[in-house]
Amino acid sequence: MSSDPTPPGTGFLRVHAHRGRTVLELRGEIDIAAAVEIIPHLDAATGRPGARIVIDLRHVEFFDCSGLRLLYRARQRVLDRDGELRLVCTHPLTLRVLKVTGLARLLPPAPSLDAALAQPEATSGTL
Repeated sequence: MSSDPTPPGTGFLRVHAHRGRTVLELRGEIDIAAAVEIIPHLDAATGRPGARIVIDLRHVEFFDCSGLRLLYRARQRVLDRDGELRLVCTHPLTLRVLKVTGLARLLPPAPSLDAALAQPEATSGTL
């Protein structure tokens, strides 16, 4: 049994480790119903001091403002606890939403897990 307090996931989320980071792999349609299911898992992962988190959106088919709130929530919780948050995203429409809202500036998306880990840490500014 693992000592990791992060729950294993839901139908919208798979949690796993990659190169010393906790990866939250979101899947499917990320809307308000999905967000309600994801929040407890996101909070468990981002609530630890110094947490090193990657949010992977490559398997997301739909992403609305509920998804943006999840990303902003994760970012704020990680920054408040001196952690690190990286983002993986390749879907053109989701990338567009991230750019239009300014979140891509604060949480630069990378095309893969390894590329995300190679990026310098995201800025700590506000939108």
